[in-house]
Amino acid sequence: MKQTASIISTYASDVSGVCSSLYELGGLTVMHDASGCNSTYNTHDEPRWYDMDSMVYLSGLTEMEAIMGDDEKLIGDIVSAANELSPKFIAIAGTPIPMMIGTDFAAVASVVQRRTGIPSFGFSTNGMHSYLSGAGMAYEAFARRMVNPNMKRDSSPAISVNILGITPLDFSVNGSAEAIKEMLTESGFNIISSWAMGSTLEEIKDSGRANVNLVVSYSGLPAAKALYEIFGTPYVVGTPIGAALSKKIMEDLKCSAESGKAVISYEKRDILDSTDMVIVGESIFSESLAFALTDEYSKNVKVLCPLETDTSLMLTGDFAAQDEDDLIPYFKTAKAVIADPLYYPICPESAQFISLPHEAFSGRIYRDDIPNIIGSRFLYWKF
Repeated sequence: MKQTASIISTYASDVSGVCSSLYELGGLTVMHDASGCNSTYNTHDEPRWYDMDSMVYLSGLTEMEAIMGDDEKLIGDIVSAANELSPKFIAIAGTPIPMMIGTDFAAVASVVQRRTGIPSFGFSTNGMHSYLSGAGMAYEAFARRMVNPNMKRDSSPAISVNILGITPLDFSVNGSAEAIKEMLTESGFNIISSWAMGSTLEEIKDSGRANVNLVVSYSGLPAAKALYEIFGTPYVVGTPIGAALSKKIMEDLKCSAESGKAVISYEKRDILDSTDMVIVGESIFSESLAFALTDEYSKNVKVLCPLETDTSLMLTGDFAAQDEDDLIPYFKTAKAVIADPLYYPICPESAQFISLPHEAFSGRIYRDDIPNIIGSRFLYWKF
């Protein structure tokens, strides 16, 4: 049966992606739901919940409101909360029940913005897609509406860069985000903003100043395309894992800033027919890891992406398969499988299983075991 998982877990949903991407920016984020989605998000998908305040709330949708379509109750509650809390923006995200009753989130956000004077966004998330879809939706909306359209490109000697697609759902809170920034700074780049860990909303608004964007996960690609459309800012795709790829990404950022062309840094990885390893995970991170394994250890690696992605991000011979039944056959010829521990039950006994926990898949269960493999730290990962 397609679109079901009887053994493995599921990835964090699109509504969690919206909340995670906007968590640090000072806005009011509302999940329109009866109950449940908020507890799943804050207990499993959000490692910052107990250390950093954020205005993430649940609407408390009742059965009668769902039957009668009482949007005015939702709007009134949001307006009342906004008047009390004075957020910098308002984001309203959907869940399965609003999807079934056809809630018009764009219209709700429009009314909220008119009544409060605060920039408001309506996201038609529905819990049927992964966190990448929701985070990408939020990032693109911010690129189009919150970034200052009159911003001039930075003309200083140092090349300016935005980092796009950093959330704990892909990078956890293990120092990976800080390591990427440190690498860019040491390579002579000026970081304008980080979407959206470790940056303020004001820094995000200045993103138009950047000479080039670095897309480190698929959630950042919609924003990169929007910023290219608005400002002509080129972008480089890749996560700096391992010395060789990290060096190539730094070089590609300089070349892209000069040429104005988008670059996928890992696209020259050797693809062989035999398979030593299969990597399961988000496309950009997994392809970058495959590059590092091929370069550093001469492994024959294939990537299996069980999430939304663009086919252009996947190299020839790699696969996108989202259903449990579709995943299993790809493991059979592998000598080793690198994946979140919750994939172990569907891997063959003949394959070595290498644990690489993913916050968006197993949540807090293996959070302490998620390695920081950015840059040269990759060499110390005991895979």
